[in-house]
Amino acid sequence: MDTDPEHADTTSRTTASPARAADAEARDADAKTRDADLRTRFRATLLAAGTAPGVDPEPYADRLLTAWAEPQRRYHTTDHLADVLSHLDALTAHAADPAATELAAWFHDAVYRPDRSENEERSAALAERALAELGVDPDRTAETARLVRLTVTHDPAPGDTNGEALCDADLAVLAGSPAGYAGYAAAVRAEYGFVPDEAFRAGRAAVLRQLLDLPRLFRTPYGAAHWEAPARRNLARELAALTTATGPVGPTDPKDPT
Repeated sequence: MDTDPEHADTTSRTTASPARAADAEARDADAKTRDADLRTRFRATLLAAGTAPGVDPEPYADRLLTAWAEPQRRYHTTDHLADVLSHLDALTAHAADPAATELAAWFHDAVYRPDRSENEERSAALAERALAELGVDPDRTAETARLVRLTVTHDPAPGDTNGEALCDADLAVLAGSPAGYAGYAAAVRAEYGFVPDEAFRAGRAAVLRQLLDLPRLFRTPYGAAHWEAPARRNLARELAALTTATGPVGPTDPKDPT
């Protein structure tokens, strides 16, 4: 049997390359389908929000999807947008204004730089400009911007059903399967790769304790019933790993759970 490592490596590369190419093509096809579905949904949401007749929503959808696909993003990506919208589907009946809540999901991380603290404010301002140009009612535009700003704290006031729905949908990632949660955490850690391990570990552990000390992570009945328990298990598991680790910090974000 030929044991030449150079020959073996060459054979491995030759046989693996077509598989990698096929995987890349499949991912590209999935992304195109996802983006097409998102464009359709954006158009329908604007119609529900009362956009002005004759206004073309496509340029706005294109700009938003381009923003969500910026290269500095690892977690706050188009997949995150699609996930939040999917989670909102389970909470539509809870929100007083589903259209404003969905528009807030579209804009809530439209401006995102991991090393800056004004992302939500800039995203809200973008929503105010874009929705005004689209002819959306000023009151609904203001509500959308308010909801975007609310994602700074994820702390809606009692009775704020729109805020409860948006915040629960944004935090639902915390309730994923152990593997799904690990993937989320790895992606967020990649976004914050400039944070040193020691500082990252200390900051993230403090945030996890704050979250676990809250009486409720989720405010909607659906979120409380379906997401609260698994989210707490994931957070507790991550906190235990952080506080016992001695090597490089695990994949977490020290400042923002989403």
